[in-house]
Amino acid sequence: MHLKSSKLTIPTPCNFNFSRTAFSHGWYALPPFSFDQDKKQLHRVLSLSDGTIVVSTLTGGDHSVLIRVRGAQSLLGSQRKEIASQLRTCLRLDEDFGEFHREARRHPEFRWIPRTGSGRMLRAPTVFEDVVKMICTTNCTWALTTLMVTNLVQQFGEKLDSSLYAFPTPEAIAGSSERVLRNEIKAGYRSPYLLELAKRVASRQLDLEPWRSSLLTTDELFEEMRNVKGVGPYAVGNIMKLIGRYDYLGLDSWVRSKYYELHRDGRKVKDSTIERHYAPLGKWRGLFFWLEMTRYWHDEKFIL
Repeated sequence: MHLKSSKLTIPTPCNFNFSRTAFSHGWYALPPFSFDQDKKQLHRVLSLSDGTIVVSTLTGGDHSVLIRVRGAQSLLGSQRKEIASQLRTCLRLDEDFGEFHREARRHPEFRWIPRTGSGRMLRAPTVFEDVVKMICTTNCTWALTTLMVTNLVQQFGEKLDSSLYAFPTPEAIAGSSERVLRNEIKAGYRSPYLLELAKRVASRQLDLEPWRSSLLTTDELFEEMRNVKGVGPYAVGNIMKLIGRYDYLGLDSWVRSKYYELHRDGRKVKDSTIERHYAPLGKWRGLFFWLEMTRYWHDEKFIL
């Protein structure tokens, strides 16, 4: 299929770093995202409200993100606006990180954060996608997470061409079965949780999207999220980061081991000890924690 190409530009705030946002956590490697390390480009297949599927290629520029969009048809003005809106959501461009960076400057060990424009964490256009992916990270290796998400996208997502698929709608997953999720998606014990989540969202019994603008306290929102089957404390703590709440650390085996390495010479400690270490950082503690645990990605591996 010959895809038609268009170009867009999204302005960015002064404290935004494209590469550190794209590489902020593993979402960049899970479809419909992908990242070209050599070209420093983030790719994302998007599903628009009118059913149109497009693939966008994002490149960081000076005070802007440059976007190339390819699709089966030329874009309408309304579609261009929706694409820009979805990508602004993914890159967290409408969120103010000024207060966070001011807090970071108060701590010598964290002054690198505002200096490098770090802090934004890549997310999906929808909370539904973020929750599905987070469930797929629980109690497994990253390789299995990648397999499950790739299978979900290719099995249930709308196709742009032979290699490009959008993230599946709740309705598409809800129309499946636990057997298919277990045997073909390889979701294991997560299968009934994913199916129930998709059915509840598709039937409008559950609306996840208001979580990003909820007026509930963080503790109240935590309890609401915990009512979703398959979403435990680890998942909630990390979903919270993707909606702009950073009160929880979201501990798992990987970040625990990294904390032991950085602060305890490899010696294991209780989770409560880790919590106490970051407690003085207040409502931003979960973000400080994550950035400290992953700093080496950028300083050593992803020097961009």
